[in-house]
Amino acid sequence: MKHKHPIKVVEKRTGLSSHVIRIWERRYGAVTPERTESNRRMYTDEEIDRLVLLRKATEAGESIGQIAGLPNEELNKLVETSAAYINKDDEISSGDGHGNGDGKHEHEPQFYLKECLDAIVELESERLEKILLKASSELTQPEMMEKVLEPLMHKIGDLWREGTLRVVHEHLASAVVRSFLGNMVGALKVNETAPKIIVTTPLGQIHEFGALMVTVSASSAGWNSVYLGAELPAEEIANAVKNMGAKAVALSIVYPPDDPRLAPELRKLRQILDDKIVLLVGGRSSGAYNEALENLGIERMQNLSDLHKHLERIRKEINGVSY
Repeated sequence: MKHKHPIKVVEKRTGLSSHVIRIWERRYGAVTPERTESNRRMYTDEEIDRLVLLRKATEAGESIGQIAGLPNEELNKLVETSAAYINKDDEISSGDGHGNGDGKHEHEPQFYLKECLDAIVELESERLEKILLKASSELTQPEMMEKVLEPLMHKIGDLWREGTLRVVHEHLASAVVRSFLGNMVGALKVNETAPKIIVTTPLGQIHEFGALMVTVSASSAGWNSVYLGAELPAEEIANAVKNMGAKAVALSIVYPPDDPRLAPELRKLRQILDDKIVLLVGGRSSGAYNEALENLGIERMQNLSDLHKHLERIRKEINGVSY
């Protein structure tokens, strides 16, 4: 008869919190522990070993949703492959005199991204603030936005949905990054006569970091960016455009990727807005609404660099007309 262990033992042996273990079990079927008469979970040694493999694979960058159903043999291969790459990076790092011992070089975006994630996991808000400030002083603004902040927010969202991070981690990161981006916007000096762009998220889209990053990027591209917060109805967006004399609207769509309300909201906004007003849409989940965007003639931004190119083109088109 196999010996079985309570979840407290499993926490110690796997390095996973009970919250993550339950999420992985309930949402992804990673393991199927037996239940006692009092409904306590009891895990075998084999299930504990499997959880350790899953932890190592997710730490190497794999998504729990993609690997939870794999057999242990394939998980072992994933972990071994990841370990080989890490060892290779360590050799390169220790041999060039510039590494920090884990394959990530200080003053490089990947180094700061990892440091930010570590601070969030350990719930150290002041440390996160300091890392972001240091990164912004060492990196160019495009590097900071596209290689640190953007992947950081994506990773936090993934880890939160997978159960690796809890709500408190997401809230801490949100507060610090929101403040940091707000300060970036305030530090940018834009000509008052520059064309205005309204930035927000449509109804049902509560995640605002994409919109905040667009606000910073548009300001750095010479636009007078007006950030209106998250989740605005089409009528409110159109009213702001009219009152402020904006030439463009940028919408961020991050999550969810299957909101049935979104296409009708976009259609309504496009109908209300003057045809001369350019409507731009971007964000991690924007591709899920490609058909609706194409039908409405709305331009989709693949990333922040793509946004810059479109804004520059639009500026040239209206140059000499509005300012």
